[in-house]
Amino acid sequence: MTKGPKGLGGHRITVEPSERHVRVVHGGQVLAESDGALVLHETGLPDRYYIPPQDVRLDLLTPSDMQTHCPFKGDASYWSLPGAADLVWAYPDPKPEVAEIKDHLCFYEVEVS
Repeated sequence: MTKGPKGLGGHRITVEPSERHVRVVHGGQVLAESDGALVLHETGLPDRYYIPPQDVRLDLLTPSDMQTHCPFKGDASYWSLPGAADLVWAYPDPKPEVAEIKDHLCFYEVEVS
């Protein structure tokens, strides 16, 4: 599943299975916990962990109207928690170079061990 560097010019993206346990806690509540996350390395950005939907408490999230476009990954959809707008995002139809992150959810802050 590991993909080589992709990108335009000097911009690179790699996606690989994480060897670390990933846990997301917000307001004392566990939102996600996974041993099957993917880690996305992207030039100029912190590593991001993309968590499979079955490892996320989707019942706690509310779809948001927020959408963004990344020229390297595609269009992202967002979800919110009460008091935490647009905390979570995913790429329902990512660019082919990062296809493995499809429908995996990403959070701004995660714990890894």
